[in-house]
Amino acid sequence: MATTATTTSNLTGKVIMNERGNPLGKLADAELHFAAGPLEGLKLIGFAIWERRGGGGRNVTLPAWQYAINGEQRSFALLRPIVDLHARDNVRDAILAAYDEAVAAAAQ
Repeated sequence: MATTATTTSNLTGKVIMNERGNPLGKLADAELHFAAGPLEGLKLIGFAIWERRGGGGRNVTLPAWQYAINGEQRSFALLRPIVDLHARDNVRDAILAAYDEAVAAAAQ
């Protein structure tokens, strides 16, 4: 299990590479570790980095609670924007940057 960490001020992104290739298309898992403030000493888990279907890049899934209603599987995003609907993009970009660093480190 290869891991890497990227630090941004009081937040560290940790990437755990998916070396088994199972499930298909899953590249890695990611966590956010908090180093200061009220969340100091805690981590937020549940991020995953996936290869897009048909190629063409990568996607990051965010932590979600899964449930079923009338036999239909649904999910409720746990990381939600307060006002700016694009606020999650910053988290996705940071996780993808940490993944790129992990791939570069593994190549060396």
